[in-house]
Amino acid sequence: MTERPRTRILPALFPAASAPAVRPAGAKRGCRRAAAAAVCAALLLSGCGVLGDSADEAPLTVMTWAPENTRATNKPGMTAMARAYARWINAQGGLGHRELRVLTCNDHNDAVGAAACARRAVREDVVAVVGSYSQHGRSFLGPLEAAGIPYIGGYGVTEDEFTSPLSYPVNGGQPAVLAGVGQELAERCGRVALVRPDTVAGDNLPVLLNAGLAKAGLRVRDVRAAEDDTSYSEVARQALEYATGDPGEQGCVTAALGERTDTFFDSFRRTEDGYPAVRVASVLGSVDQSVIDRTGGATGPYEGAYVTGWYPVASDPRWQELRAVIDRQAFGDNRVDAADAGVQTTWIAYTVLRRAVESLGGGEVSARTLRRTFDDGLQVGTGGLTPKLSWRFEDMIAVRDFPRLVNADVTFQVVRDGRLVAERRGAVDMSRTLESAPD
Repeated sequence: MTERPRTRILPALFPAASAPAVRPAGAKRGCRRAAAAAVCAALLLSGCGVLGDSADEAPLTVMTWAPENTRATNKPGMTAMARAYARWINAQGGLGHRELRVLTCNDHNDAVGAAACARRAVREDVVAVVGSYSQHGRSFLGPLEAAGIPYIGGYGVTEDEFTSPLSYPVNGGQPAVLAGVGQELAERCGRVALVRPDTVAGDNLPVLLNAGLAKAGLRVRDVRAAEDDTSYSEVARQALEYATGDPGEQGCVTAALGERTDTFFDSFRRTEDGYPAVRVASVLGSVDQSVIDRTGGATGPYEGAYVTGWYPVASDPRWQELRAVIDRQAFGDNRVDAADAGVQTTWIAYTVLRRAVESLGGGEVSARTLRRTFDDGLQVGTGGLTPKLSWRFEDMIAVRDFPRLVNADVTFQVVRDGRLVAERRGAVDMSRTLESAPD
């Protein structure tokens, strides 16, 4: 894998100049004033002088990883958001009066890269992996579990993130949003085709969508697609043929191909003219406002599309602090978009980390103490972006294949006049739908 340079936000060393043997008294006073100003400036840079170099005040090191520059799904905004968060929190004095040191890693969207990132986290003695994305849960969770390192606020794209005892998810991941899409389409469609990646992570998606369709007695047609294709014309044809196969039924096509969802709908738009009109749907993360804008807004393929997400719409006032941090610490960095579900998840995951460190009251902060804090019932409020989060056994939702799931809320959104807006008020809890999911 490509090793990214380590980022140390706050410089710890300020070399002092050698002093001449003799100075006039006025020069001494001027030198003292200049030195004091330099020290003050240095302390301001390091968080108002509260971040020290003693063993007790050593930096708190965490890691965030995500794929970048690959032919499949890329999430560079997550690692960029983690670095911006560190700059912001360190300017306020750090976490527990200690510098937050964020390491980032590119998992390259493959199992070898994911395992390499996890091994580096162990080697660097991080206290947690926070706000990350990887489709290769089995590869990265093994090394983390062996070292006792908690995985806080993963994106939720793999089943392993909801089974590992060291995983502390902040959203319902793919289970919740796919079940949500199914529930949304069950009210509007008679035939549903799902276009999804032909990967291990993609194999669960039809089952989850069927959980939402079950009450209407529907089952999805599973249409597999290569995750890194540059054209999906044949896949679009297969989906349209099934969705429009019964003239008496409303056809629907949903796609969850991550970054390649845009490529699919481009092919879909060129193919759909030969078929009856269908409704389209997707999940946040595969479609967001930047994608809608880039593809023509109100005249593009997403107009009228239903989109299910985990959090409130990006224009919601509850995202105000995130937007302010991006403006101050990531201004001009087009990787960091407040409307991106990966950026939002990283923000919430670091909010959880902050609350956990603060709950320790200045005591030892380590992988062990963080795990114990979560397992003992720490409750974390996120300003209404999620329900209050807690990871005790009794807080787990009784979903057979996803025992670590603690938050199954989803939001239903729709594209109107080129804008992604709330389709209904508030969040919907998908717990019962997932608990009763068919095999």
